[in-house]
Amino acid sequence: MNYLDLIEQLKTAYHEVEGLTPPDHAHFPSSKEIQEILQNCHNILFPSNEDDITKATLDNLTADLKKALYKLTPNPDETIEAFLTYLPDLRRTLARDALAHFEGDPAAKSLAEVLLTYPGFLAILVHRIAHFFHQKEIPLLPRLMSELSHRKTGIDIHPGAQIGEYFCIDHGTGIVIGETAVIGNRVKLYQGVTLGALSVVKSLCASKRHPTLEDNVTIYSGATILGGETIIGKNSVIGGNVWIINPIPANSKVYLSPDQRQIYKTSPSDPEALKGLGI
Repeated sequence: MNYLDLIEQLKTAYHEVEGLTPPDHAHFPSSKEIQEILQNCHNILFPSNEDDITKATLDNLTADLKKALYKLTPNPDETIEAFLTYLPDLRRTLARDALAHFEGDPAAKSLAEVLLTYPGFLAILVHRIAHFFHQKEIPLLPRLMSELSHRKTGIDIHPGAQIGEYFCIDHGTGIVIGETAVIGNRVKLYQGVTLGALSVVKSLCASKRHPTLEDNVTIYSGATILGGETIIGKNSVIGGNVWIINPIPANSKVYLSPDQRQIYKTSPSDPEALKGLGI
């Protein structure tokens, strides 16, 4: 084989579709570097001993972040300082997430078990870090973080999703949460839940395309909830394998009957609330 000819053919192929190689690729963070940042964050947020958190520990995280953010943002030092300042509040939020898992799963024997073994908790931890950098409009870095988590846990959360406190993902495999999803406090999702968009039209990328779940909502396995105008009202329970594309009032239950019909019920105080859903 003539390698010189092959090289020229490859170079021609590289330019047939532009944009597939990140700019300044040599300075772009690798998967290994992202993993190190996330591991350092994990160690700082949940150390085996609080005395392990020293200036050297934070210096290591700062150095890793500087390397990753190089050429990604004009103000890396400002972004890093903001992230480090955010860490105590992030720890408090994640502690509430761990409590939600422990209290919501009878199989959980301890908070340490949740921290060390639950893929749902790991996915939330990574998401809350990625979401910070997404809000700072750092290109690609949040997506690299979320996709590393996706590969490890099977849970796909876009870093743009807004997620409240005491969030619990039970089992988790196959969960998809879209970019513009909004999730309230004390929400629980089971495996295979999709919070997706009704349309994949590129021109709608700047609009709200994914559902909103209000406080105290539980979504059981295999449920599909689509659309930016779809709001699941507070205190509602969505059963397994249902398909929802319209708003559901607060205090509702949606489930499949034995003959696979979707049944909608709301609280006795609001018996008319589910009329006109068009489902």
